[in-house]
Amino acid sequence: MRRTSACRSEALRLSVLAVGRLKPGPEKSLAEDYLARAEGLGKKAGISRISVTEFSESQASSPASRMGEEAKLLASVIPPKSFAIVLDERGKAMESENFAGLLQRHLDGGTPDLSFIIGGPDGHAVSTRERAGLLMSFGPMTWPHRLVRVMLFEQLYRAVTIMVGHPYHRA
Repeated sequence: MRRTSACRSEALRLSVLAVGRLKPGPEKSLAEDYLARAEGLGKKAGISRISVTEFSESQASSPASRMGEEAKLLASVIPPKSFAIVLDERGKAMESENFAGLLQRHLDGGTPDLSFIIGGPDGHAVSTRERAGLLMSFGPMTWPHRLVRVMLFEQLYRAVTIMVGHPYHRA
């Protein structure tokens, strides 16, 4: 079922802010494939762009220091009026249709930017989790950032297919 956005004044911009860089290999290829699909079909759904910004992991000596440095870096690049979705194992797990509904509600409500924040190996600082409009999880397990990126891009693609009535999602 195709959803329409009568309230929207402009398109939604998505940002993926990730600690850790994808190196050439199968995860990067798969992430790029799903990202390209999501970007292409996303325009039809009202998503004007999906940007990805990668940051090197902190080299501080303690986990708390690393998370703190990464939190400051991430906070400095979140667009000012962005709704921040922090990917964290303590977050809310969502069904794909509910995730598509979340994107559609933000699109219809005029949210200019949604930012998806992926932490480093130590996770997120408390300040990052507190800044979140939503803590979202891909389940209670801890996932490496390379796979989280692939899963996020696949779910973004799946969400836009749901939003425009494309047959990719068959649940």
